[in-house]
Amino acid sequence: MARFDVVGIGNLNYDIIMLLDRFPEFHEKVNAREAFFGLGGAAANTISWLAHFGLKTGYIGAVGRDEIGNAHLEYFRSIGVDTGGIRVVDAPSGVAIAMIRGEDKRIVKYPGANLMKGVDFDYLARTRHVHLSSNPPETIEQVVAFASENGITVSLDIGEAALPKEIEEKVDYLMMNEDEYRRKFGSLDLSLSSARNLVVTLNGGGALVRDESGRISEVRGLSAEVVDSTGAGDSFDAGVIYGVLSGWSLEDAARLGMLLAYLTVQKVGARSAIVPLEEVIRRAGEVGLELPFNGR
Repeated sequence: MARFDVVGIGNLNYDIIMLLDRFPEFHEKVNAREAFFGLGGAAANTISWLAHFGLKTGYIGAVGRDEIGNAHLEYFRSIGVDTGGIRVVDAPSGVAIAMIRGEDKRIVKYPGANLMKGVDFDYLARTRHVHLSSNPPETIEQVVAFASENGITVSLDIGEAALPKEIEEKVDYLMMNEDEYRRKFGSLDLSLSSARNLVVTLNGGGALVRDESGRISEVRGLSAEVVDSTGAGDSFDAGVIYGVLSGWSLEDAARLGMLLAYLTVQKVGARSAIVPLEEVIRRAGEVGLELPFNGR
């Protein structure tokens, strides 16, 4: 029976992204300056990076019996992600449509098959780490409790979902952006969260991190012209997960996350910037970022 480094749990969507010079008025049609069509889903984007980095990965989700569902399964298999936890159901696969004008992004989602995913706890028991994103609160609570009881570490990109205190304190790595954290806790005081480790990405780049010992540090951002921010947070999560599973400090792991987000925002599409680890190491050198890649 296979053992995984990381299993992701989340949505599987087909992304349609259009870059606009302006948004249409009522009953008006406008032409997009550029368009992108590709596979997406927050946790799936994160797992895609980790698979390219050579980790043993699996996924729990659901797709429809359609071309989009087939494309998800084929893509994951092509990069080495185990698909044994993905249900194929009699509902259309999920779709996400984004219209982007500069920093203004407007998204419409159709969840479809994503509403029918179920967690196979026997499958989940085979991993040493689980990453959650875009999940109902009850799924988050069940998975975090199971992981805590079975010695599985958990990273959670919580977004706007509710997080009971008794569940939050069992989360090993809680990831949020600055706006989400302020809305949930009322300020940017990192001591307000009871998660074991906390990473809060900052508007304009960089992040604040608080490790298990309570040490707080700031990771400076890299300056990039943002073409499309879709998937930047998912890429950041991948860097943090790879780093901590490699035994790095949380601060160094967040630096890798920052680099992956930096690469992502310069391309259209959540997965367009994904490259093997060797290329990431080369890009880190280009921007002067020192990271402990296998002692290199």
